[in-house]
Amino acid sequence: MPAPKDEDPVLHVIAASPENVTTTPNATMTAFAAPSRGSVELSTWRVDMPAGATGPEHSVSREQVWTLTAGSLEVACDGRTEKVAAGQTLVLPADAPRRIHAPETFQAYVAMRADGVVSVAGEEGTRVLPWAR
Repeated sequence: MPAPKDEDPVLHVIAASPENVTTTPNATMTAFAAPSRGSVELSTWRVDMPAGATGPEHSVSREQVWTLTAGSLEVACDGRTEKVAAGQTLVLPADAPRRIHAPETFQAYVAMRADGVVSVAGEEGTRVLPWAR
């Protein structure tokens, strides 16, 4: 017997839209799932980073999973450097210092628990990721 309608989970379909795009000096993030758009636990977004860009050294309080769909990136994380290419997935541990560099333009999809915050080397306090809220 099917569950009564008021007990069914709520289904959300999320489309990319201009108001969910954040551009920083190093990359553009297009937000998809997040608590502000119907997700309870997870946030997902796309990162587009142009060739030659390098993000600041930072750490994130939650594990992140990056799946590259185009190009490649170099990540320095906790004393180790790896190159990640399209078709590969990178798992970055929580609280590990990392820096992302784009030797060529890349595109990646990222998933993380929605409550993650960022600490940037040399700065006081933490930052929220607006595209993940």
